Amino acid sequence: MKKNQNTPTELDMDRLGGHFASRLSMATPGLPHDVSERLRIARQLAMAQRKPVVQLNFVKNTQVNSNGTLTGSGDEGLNIWSILASALPLLALVVGLTAIQWIQQDDRTSELAAIDSALLTDELPPDAYADAGFAQFMKQGLSNSAKHD
Repeated sequence: MKKNQNTPTELDMDRLGGHFASRLSMATPGLPHDVSERLRIARQLAMAQRKPVVQLNFVKNTQVNSNGTLTGSGDEGLNIWSILASALPLLALVVGLTAIQWIQQDDRTSELAAIDSALLTDELPPDAYADAGFAQFMKQGLSNSAKHD
């Protein structure tokens, strides 16, 4: 069975209401003050009685759980692409943090290897190994020797 196409939709009703409102607003300035006040009050009452469609749809799709929480409908339009798109920033963060960790570990290993090779190839007194600033001294000595090479 086919639906009757002559039934006005909500969009048609909104357009018709907007048309009537503009016509009434154009005729309002010539009316006496008491009539315009009665019209204003009537408009406010009409707007108060109008039920927004968005709130009605929300009420239909919500439920109150036994623990008092309010939940909406399960259908949020999530499909495989929206799930992948929301997981992409998390994946990029994990890859970035892993790369930073790997680079820092590689740099630290290179510094320790340079210090070890300098210790093994250089003649130092035993007191130098007990000095707290020896590692800093070695770093400065290695950087200065690299500049001269």
